[in-house]
Amino acid sequence: MNAQQQLTPPAIGEVWPGQGGIYGGLRQYPEGMCHVIFATEDAGRHAYGDYGVSTESTSRTDGRANTAILIARDGKHPAAIAAAAYTADGHADFYLPAVGELHHGWQYAPESFSEEWYYLSSSQYSAYTAYGMDLETGWLDFDVKLGERLVRPVRRFLQ
Repeated sequence: MNAQQQLTPPAIGEVWPGQGGIYGGLRQYPEGMCHVIFATEDAGRHAYGDYGVSTESTSRTDGRANTAILIARDGKHPAAIAAAAYTADGHADFYLPAVGELHHGWQYAPESFSEEWYYLSSSQYSAYTAYGMDLETGWLDFDVKLGERLVRPVRRFLQ
């Protein structure tokens, strides 16, 4: 495969060889229009962590920013740690998606996710809860930070 083929995205919902996972399409981010890549597999079930503590990880659209905030809290956020530790195809820039990014996955590649359990986002709702999503139905809810939910790492790069 040549360099040009690697930069030409497949259809949304298909694996993009060399990019670490399933192509989720384009989304607008602070740095510009980005390609979104969802890991092909979950990184296990993990709790959000830091129950009773309010953090600044409240973005509903930028999971990378939320994850950076959570990771800086010295091991108190297992889900963010698991997502950030995920690697695929030589890429180590994965993070825990914001609730808007999970919704994007539900809209454009729902068959890529488990229908058996809720997914956890990096978006905090309160000191005691964080947003989660059922990717079978698109049901958005908030869960106690102590509950374990599925973690699906995501990455992005400029178009």
